[in-house]
Amino acid sequence: MNEGLTETGGSLKLKTARTLKWNTIDRVASQVLYGVVGIILANVLSQEDFGLVGALIVFQSFAIIFADSGFGAALLQQKEPTEKDYSTVFWFNLFVSITIYFVLWFGAPVIADIFQGDRRLIPLSKVMFLTFVLNALAIVQTNRLMKRMDVKMIAVSNVIAQVAGGGLGIGLALGGFGAWALVWQSVSLAGIKTGILWITGGWRPTSWICRDSFKKIWRIGLSVFSSSMLNTLFLTIYSFVIGAFYSLRSLGVYTQADKWSKMGSASLSQIFTASFVPLLSRVQDNASDFKRYVKKINRFTAFLAFPFLAGLAAIGEPLFHTLFGNKWDSAILLFQILCVRGIPVVLVSLYGNYMLALGYGKRLFSIEVIKDLSIAIAILSTVWFGSVDLLVWGQLWASLLTFIIVICMVSRASGYRLTAMLGDLLPFAVVTVIMCCACWLIGRIDVRPWLRLGLEITAGLMVYLSMMKMLRFRELPEAAGYLFGRFKKMKPEIS
Repeated sequence: MNEGLTETGGSLKLKTARTLKWNTIDRVASQVLYGVVGIILANVLSQEDFGLVGALIVFQSFAIIFADSGFGAALLQQKEPTEKDYSTVFWFNLFVSITIYFVLWFGAPVIADIFQGDRRLIPLSKVMFLTFVLNALAIVQTNRLMKRMDVKMIAVSNVIAQVAGGGLGIGLALGGFGAWALVWQSVSLAGIKTGILWITGGWRPTSWICRDSFKKIWRIGLSVFSSSMLNTLFLTIYSFVIGAFYSLRSLGVYTQADKWSKMGSASLSQIFTASFVPLLSRVQDNASDFKRYVKKINRFTAFLAFPFLAGLAAIGEPLFHTLFGNKWDSAILLFQILCVRGIPVVLVSLYGNYMLALGYGKRLFSIEVIKDLSIAIAILSTVWFGSVDLLVWGQLWASLLTFIIVICMVSRASGYRLTAMLGDLLPFAVVTVIMCCACWLIGRIDVRPWLRLGLEITAGLMVYLSMMKMLRFRELPEAAGYLFGRFKKMKPEIS
């Protein structure tokens, strides 16, 4: 290959390293802050307070999808979006978000009627739903930075917003404001993050909605929007079923388990999407390069996701007892099941990104149909037993079934053999099982929860990292390279 391509390959690798580094810093810092605030709030607020806000999140999740309409993902997929494209997406998303806000404002009494007729939901919802309007204002600002693979300011804005929003939430919770503490925490977080990105981003819309840009973006955005709608429907349907047919207290327990488990799976999915989709979109026309990057991404994802999510499940009991005492014991099993479920969820999300990078937006919808049909069958099979635990077990088996079907689809579409894709994952799965066994054995020691937690984490890390080193898996030194920027000294692979 010529020198220009060599330089391009090196530049892509360096940009990917920096992007992954800052996305990791972003997610780790944000989740640590979110976790600290969440621990305090979980010890101060009641299960019913979390149930009230959990009911609103069901509707807010759909509003966010409508506000974005898949246009954010469409911008990431395009090689060279124009200023007209960015302006079109901005004005369209803003118009849609404001429209939906007013629809939900007037529909607040209906929302209250759905969830046990609790009238407290009416004023809470009218404030809570401001968050998706504020988030819509930041979609283009965020996507421009992601497209340039320059995400440092996104990380900074997230951390500052978490600190300010978390401080406000804690103050209100300690002041006895109950569920309002969670609502104002969310609103302030969205507002501060958006404000920082507008001040520092340097971008302003330069035109109104352009018809040609809209048509071009809509072709991809429609598929992403459709798949996102189905995905959101079946991610939130559990909260809807539990809140509407069980109780807001049960919903509060499920919300806590779901929230803490998603701190792992959602964070990993966001890191990989923000880091790898822009990279893959640049090599989508080169089959050999695409397959090579897919192999590296598969292995790197398994290297991080398997031990992290399975490890969280393994330490679930001492973790909850250390953080909350016995207050949230009913959420422990749910948390463990949802953490394990996070592994196939992260992988399916990653495979959907492969489709998006290749321009197969319509196949994302097929993936979501498969996923959602599996979840629907699981719900219909378990809801009649009146057990939240059984409902969540159904989630896990539905996700495993979806993974099996989707990996076959992606293998066929990308030309990357199924045995090779499974071979990328298997070594890390085996080592992770050994790591979890070590945690389980250490957990049999009868000591205080905080000491047991520390011992299990230490044992798990020692076993996993030592086996990685002993088996000479390249992902361990590569992970250090991504985090500490050592790729500056490495030769580019494309030559």
